Amino acid sequence: MGLGFLCLTVMGLVTFYSYYLMSLVLDHCEKDGRRHIRFRELAADVLGSGWMFYFVIFIQTAINTGIGIGVILLAGDCLQIMYSNLSPNGPLKLYHFIAVVTGIMILLSQFPSFHSLRHINLGSLLLSLGYTFLVVGACIHAGALQNPPPRDYSLEASESSRIFSAFTSISIIAAIFGNGILPEIQATLAPPAAGKMAKALIMCYTVIFLTFYSAAVSGYWVFGNKSNSNILKSLMPDNGPSLAPIWVLGLAIVFVLLQLFAIGLVYSQVAYEIMEKKSADVKKGMFSKRNLIPRIILRSLYVIICGFIAAMLPFFGDINGVVGAIGFIPLDFVLPMLLYNMTYKPTKSSLVYWVNNSIIIVFTCAGLMGAFSSVRKLVLDAKEFKLFSSNVVD
Repeated sequence: MGLGFLCLTVMGLVTFYSYYLMSLVLDHCEKDGRRHIRFRELAADVLGSGWMFYFVIFIQTAINTGIGIGVILLAGDCLQIMYSNLSPNGPLKLYHFIAVVTGIMILLSQFPSFHSLRHINLGSLLLSLGYTFLVVGACIHAGALQNPPPRDYSLEASESSRIFSAFTSISIIAAIFGNGILPEIQATLAPPAAGKMAKALIMCYTVIFLTFYSAAVSGYWVFGNKSNSNILKSLMPDNGPSLAPIWVLGLAIVFVLLQLFAIGLVYSQVAYEIMEKKSADVKKGMFSKRNLIPRIILRSLYVIICGFIAAMLPFFGDINGVVGAIGFIPLDFVLPMLLYNMTYKPTKSSLVYWVNNSIIIVFTCAGLMGAFSSVRKLVLDAKEFKLFSSNVVD
C-alpha cells in the first residue's frame, strides 16, 4: 500500500508540474504571435521537426482510440452488472451491452466541438465526486460487515511477475493521470491563458487527489489485491448478496455510466478533428449538408470500430496499460519537459534543467518497460480467453 501511495503521489506531482510547464510554453508561443490550439502543431513548432507533427498525431490517436475502447468496454460492463443483478440467468452477454453503449456513443458523438462540451465537463466533475462518495461509502459498509469479503495483501510469488506487474501498474497510473489534449483545452481560454490554466490545474488536482486517494484506500482496505478493476463488480459479486445497499450501488453505476459517456465525448474530439480536417469544407457551415453527412459517417464509423474492438478483446486493464505506456507517458511525462527546455533554454546549472532531464530519462525508461510488460500481459490474457468473451479481463 505504501508503494502504491508513493506511485500515485509521484505521478500526480509530475503530471501537475508537466501540465504547468506546458501552459507556460503555450503562453510563450502566443506572446510571440504563434498561438497553437493543437498539441501536434506546438511540438512541431518548438522542436522544429516535421516528423514530430506526425509522431504526436500517432500518439494522440493511440490515446483517443484506447480511451474510446476502454470507455465503451467499461460502460458495457456496468450495464451487464445491472442486468446480472436484475436477471441472474438472463441470456444477454457483455457484447450485447457494448453494442448498446456503442449506439449511444454514436448519437452523442455528433456534438461538433470542444466548446460545445463545456456543460458536459462540469457535469462530469460533479459525477466524479458523487461516484467516489458512493463507492467509498459502499466499501466502508462492506468492510464493516460481520462477515467481510476475503482480502489478500500478498504479492505475486515470482520475482519476474512482480517486476512486470509493477511496470504495467505504472503504465495504468500514467493513463489515469494522463491528459494528452491540454493544448486543445487551453485553446478554449481567452489569452493570456497561463494563469487561468494554473488555477484550473489546482482545482483539477484537488478533485483528483480527493477522489483517487479515497477510492484507493477504501477499495484496497476491503478487497486487497482481489479488487476488480471495476470496483462495483467486487461490491456486487456473482455469488452471494451485494456488499452494500442496492440503491447505493445502482446510483453509483448510473453516475459512472454518465461519466464514461462524458469522457468518451471529450477524448474523441481530437480524433474527430484529425479526420474532419480533410473531409470538411471550411467555407461551408458546420451544419450544412456538405459537412454534416461526412461528419456523421466518419464519427459513427470511428465509434463502431472502437465498440467492435471492445467487444472482441475485453481486456480493460491491459488496454489501460498499453495506452499509458505508448501514449500518455511520452505525451505527458516526456514531451512537456523537452518543449520547456527548448523554449526557455534553462542553463545547465539550473535546478529546472536537471529536474526536467531526470524526468525525461526516468519516464522514458518506465515507458519502454511498461510497453513491454503491458503488451506481454495482453498477449498472455489473449491466449486464455476466447474472442467476444462475456467477462472483462482486469
